[in-house]
Amino acid sequence: QTEALRIMPQLRQIATLKGHTDRVWNVAWSPNGNLLATSGGDKIVRLWGQVGDKWVCKAFLEESHQRTIRRVDWSPCGKYIACASFDSTSSIWKKTSEEFENIATLEGHENEVKGIAWHSSGSLLATCSRDKSVWIWEMDSDSEFECVSVLHGHTQDVKMVTWHPNREVLASCSYDDSIRMWKESEDDWFCSDILTGHTSTVWEISFDPTGRRLVSCGDDKTVIIWKEVEDEDGDFKWKNACTLSGEHRRTIYTIDWSKANVIATGSGDDSIRIFEERSKEGEEVSFICVLTKEKAHAADVNCVRWHPTNPRLLASAGDDNLVNIYEYID
Repeated sequence: QTEALRIMPQLRQIATLKGHTDRVWNVAWSPNGNLLATSGGDKIVRLWGQVGDKWVCKAFLEESHQRTIRRVDWSPCGKYIACASFDSTSSIWKKTSEEFENIATLEGHENEVKGIAWHSSGSLLATCSRDKSVWIWEMDSDSEFECVSVLHGHTQDVKMVTWHPNREVLASCSYDDSIRMWKESEDDWFCSDILTGHTSTVWEISFDPTGRRLVSCGDDKTVIIWKEVEDEDGDFKWKNACTLSGEHRRTIYTIDWSKANVIATGSGDDSIRIFEERSKEGEEVSFICVLTKEKAHAADVNCVRWHPTNPRLLASAGDDNLVNIYEYID
């Protein structure tokens, strides 16, 4: 009886942000969650914020790229925005008084830059590209950028990079079906682990809040949860702890793990799905799909991102040129 009375989880749409004139590839919340940066095929980054109950576009970052802006990321201090573009460059924008100003262009990749991510220290930035390489850049106190390492190992297009939440460890995922972990040793970076389990392109990866688990999604329509396990030599390696399949009908393009331990996915089947953990400490890892939002967009869902301070808010971007904001009610 009590089970029947439980309210089913809901994803309630609270805003639709209209303005982009081409598909929207990416959404990124500012560290305090006051602004949402969005980017896509129209080569413009829009910054959205709330005025009263309404979401409005407060600023544009434009004329820095010739082609699609694939990904945007905020520095941990919220003063910088990094943009990765298909024109093979990345741009850095700095907040000056009320506006953002383009202060640097990072060049070096041979073709499309697919991913960009700031480390939690704010001094390291990683980029990845269709040229199969991952670059690590260092920002000095004058906001000058220097490439400190070029990482080769992936054999195909690198789709995304993301940093471990509290260590100097970088994760990358690729069209070569693998995920790689990169660490620094004696002034150079090396590949410390290769995670294989997907049977096709790995599109996105996301660490859990502790950094001890990682989730990935891909073209094989599966979600894999990886767990850090200590081996006999005292080294940590990543093991497949749980594979979720049979939910999405098409490629899963995007995934994000919230601070409240909830996973959201978005797919080429136009839906968003929410997964919650059912395992307890010491048990085998298990997650179940608790909610499916069909037709979350009128076309592919390219990005889902949880709000950094309100774990109930979720932003999404789609091929329908729209950005949606949802409230998760569990």
